[in-house]
Parts: sequence; structure tokens; C-alpha cells
Amino acid sequence: MMLSPDSPAKLILGSGSPRRRELLAQIGVVPDDIRPPDIDETPLEAELPRPYCIRMARQKALAVQADADDIVLAADTTVALGRRILGKPEDEDEAETFLRALSGRRHSVITAVALRRGDRLWQRDVLTKVKMKRLSEAEIAAYIATKDWRGKAGGYGIQGPAGALIPWISGSFTAVVGLPLAETATLLTAAGWKAQA
Repeated sequence: MMLSPDSPAKLILGSGSPRRRELLAQIGVVPDDIRPPDIDETPLEAELPRPYCIRMARQKALAVQADADDIVLAADTTVALGRRILGKPEDEDEAETFLRALSGRRHSVITAVALRRGDRLWQRDVLTKVKMKRLSEAEIAAYIATKDWRGKAGGYGIQGPAGALIPWISGSFTAVVGLPLAETATLLTAAGWKAQA
């Protein structure tokens, strides 16, 4: 189906994350609407991090109400320490627990992206390896005090104050922030989205 200039497809971002909006803006993409889906993000019993992340992105894309020709973009970022999924901390105590677990160790950050248009679905996932330096109790306390851990998978955001705690990554920086831009741009093209002039 060709897109006619007078009725372009709307792009709906299925995420309330300001970081994802900022990342999209870097590649000139501005969503027409933002509709964060309300889904159960509880991992299944014995579910591994990558399948969990892919399932979350897919479920988010499918949960957003949209017209048949609209393009829904959804994503999920999961921090994994081995087979353990570190979600968004409930409170300061859990954020501290996550930081102590990550201190001095490598971990994986998986970001899955799902695009839906009508009944078609496109998906990609990106795995990035990240190393956090060995943290002192003072560094943990100082980071917790910034409140930057709130709403962040694994209890930290690489693009904020925690950037000083990350000496090494291998993979996609934008995926760790919340949206792998190269892969997302490819998916948008595949789904037929065109920026409005």
C-alpha cells in the first residue's frame, strides 16, 4: 500500500520514556502521539532475560490502540546479570541492592524494539555488554541521592550521573539508554514510515 502525501501514517510511541523521545529526536523522528501501554511486566517463571525483553516489546506494541495504518513503536530495556533480570527498582533499598550486585562486574543490557502496523510486526533486539566499576559505599550513596535510578532498568541510567560509573561498554550506547537508533531507523523504513517535510 502506498502512502499518499495527504494521509501520512501516524507514528505512535508506545512508551512514556522521555529518553526514547530524545533519542528519536536525534534522528529527526517526532512521534505524532505518545500512548504508553499498561501491561503486566512480571517475568514468567524461569524466563531468561532476552526472551523476556523481546516478549515485553512485542506485548507493548500490541497493547497500544491504533488505527490500521498507524505505526506503533514500542521498546523494552532489560538489564541482566547472568540469568537474573534486574528490573526497575521499587525503592532506594532495591536500587542499592542492584548497584552492589553490578559493582565491579560486567552485565548485559538488552533492548528489544517492536514496530506494529496493522497486523504486521517487525522486531529487533540488541545486546550490549556493560562494565560497572567497583563502587565504594560512598559512591553508591551519592548516586542513590541523585534519584537518577528511578524508573531505570537495573537501577541506573548511563546517560546521567551513572555515566561516571561505567568505564567500558561493547555494543550500542543508544540501546543502553533505551532505544538502538540504527536498528530503529531500519525498522521504521521497513514499516514505510516517512518523516514529514
